[in-house]
Amino acid sequence: MNAATQEKLVPDVLLLFRNRVAEDLLLLATLHDHEPDLSLVSELLKLDFPNCLTLLPDSGPATESILLMKQTLEEVKLQGKKDADIMDMLAADYASIYLNHNISASPEESVWLDEDSLMYQNSMFQVRSWFKSYGLGIPDWRLRPDDHLVYQMQFIATLLNLDEKVETLAKVSTFMDEHLLRFLGNFAERVLQRCDTSYFACIAVITAAYCEELRNTLAEILNQPRPSREEIEDRMKPKPAPKEVTTSFMPGMGPVV
Repeated sequence: MNAATQEKLVPDVLLLFRNRVAEDLLLLATLHDHEPDLSLVSELLKLDFPNCLTLLPDSGPATESILLMKQTLEEVKLQGKKDADIMDMLAADYASIYLNHNISASPEESVWLDEDSLMYQNSMFQVRSWFKSYGLGIPDWRLRPDDHLVYQMQFIATLLNLDEKVETLAKVSTFMDEHLLRFLGNFAERVLQRCDTSYFACIAVITAAYCEELRNTLAEILNQPRPSREEIEDRMKPKPAPKEVTTSFMPGMGPVV
């Protein structure tokens, strides 16, 4: 996006952009939320997914997934009407990725960032703090923790629709830097390499590419360069606890170190 393009982003256009991106994120979140059925596949074909998305890269590895996704949807719809096996295969692949973690591609941030690859760690509480600051919460963290991919994308969509303030876009950028984008690319790569169906491989790659494109666009809108991965990791390091200073009292004097 060049300077001329930025000048065209008058408030009404920017608001439309925010609304459409929020819709895209909610749609993508739905595709990670549960396994597809024929109704969902038909709806995606009707929408011309993924070409209906507001932001899509026109070069790089993601373009292959964009092309393959349309073909995959058409094949699933055609075969699904004749043979339920393909739907069972998609359900099994969904469980392998999102429920059983059979391919070690967890949709939870903590698993990627914790030293022992455990769920329910610092990332979950950090994301929960973000949610609480906007009066939001999740139904049951025991079933699906706060730092789950689906909840993070839904949260970003909520912020985009929250108001028309540019400052809120800066908050979106910060949240994406500190949470979603720290693991989404690794998640997508792992799914691509290990899943059994082109459907979920394409969904993972397209989601990661979309979110990277969104973050780049926000950087241009805000006129603020993206921080490097090293800067983000340094920012997120636990701060050392302040050292305790032992004080003693002398008769007739105040506290002394």
